[in-house]
Amino acid sequence: MANKSRRDFMRNSMLGLAALPLGAGILSKTAFAQELPRLDPSSSNAQALNYVEDASEASDHPAYEEGERCDNCMFFVEETEGCQLFPGNSVEPGGWCQSWTAQA
Repeated sequence: MANKSRRDFMRNSMLGLAALPLGAGILSKTAFAQELPRLDPSSSNAQALNYVEDASEASDHPAYEEGERCDNCMFFVEETEGCQLFPGNSVEPGGWCQSWTAQA
């Protein structure tokens, strides 16, 4: 009986250790969700895509159409207010850039 308990303990311990990186990844995404620094519109990345923090400021850009905003773009990550085009940064949900693409 003691050997079975030891085996169960070892198996469960190994399963727990194997799942630890997955759990840490989920927790870290949640824990740091609001800690992304806001994208600086004057940065070279932002300027390359004509990013503005207020979509109405892009109304004279030929690629802009009324209603396009970061928060309804396919690249927007709602949990972090991040953008796949500007990794490591959050963007203004009401902002816009020329790479705006409708959500599927």
